[in-house]
Amino acid sequence: MDLSYLLTPLLAWLVAGSLKFLINSWRAGKPAFGLIGYGGMPSNHSAIVSSMAALVAFKHGIDHPAFGVALTLAFIVVLDASSLRRQVGKHAQAINRLQQQAPAAATTALRERMGHSLAEILGGVVCGIVLAWTVHAWLPLYD
Repeated sequence: MDLSYLLTPLLAWLVAGSLKFLINSWRAGKPAFGLIGYGGMPSNHSAIVSSMAALVAFKHGIDHPAFGVALTLAFIVVLDASSLRRQVGKHAQAINRLQQQAPAAATTALRERMGHSLAEILGGVVCGIVLAWTVHAWLPLYD
């Protein structure tokens, strides 16, 4: 039984999330539990989808149809992380400013850090590819 397809994205999620927490904590100078969520280095989403695309490429080659599907999904997720979610964050900033100006605004502020920078996305992609290579190299091959 080949568990690499289950193990690889799970490890990518755990490693990228742990790295993100450590990097955010280092930047904040304290444990950054309040910064857990969308945004930050590396991108969890990018790490997860790139790990699966890379694993398929390592196991079956880039000419395999599953690689095309995995790569397409990875592009959609990366584009979402870099553009759509970034725009949602900008909208949250504008709404928060409007709420501050309103009299007796008793609502909680919206989370403004939603998307990823190019460096955060590339960090996630590199993390995912390295993890896929590691799983592929260290687990027995089943075909």
